[in-house]
Amino acid sequence: MFNERIKELRLSLGINQVEFGKKLNVSKQCISNWENDNIQPSIDMLIRICNTFSVSADYLLGIEYSETVDISNLTGEEKKIILSLISYFDKNK
Repeated sequence: MFNERIKELRLSLGINQVEFGKKLNVSKQCISNWENDNIQPSIDMLIRICNTFSVSADYLLGIEYSETVDISNLTGEEKKIILSLISYFDKNK
């Protein structure tokens, strides 16, 4: 599950394995090994991956199926806009 989620999230950001590796200070081969389910990241790296993608470890590990977005630094008006967009897309599935 982790390997599928990390690849899905990486692609959603529109970055390749090299670019993602640079964000985490690891090699492309390391990213490739994660995505091909050859190895698992350390707990410290898992936390860094979660922070990069703004998702929970539960989501990455397949324990839960919802993604989260941290909007705590936004203004009230900005939060309303984000929530209305989410509502719009939920209705149009």
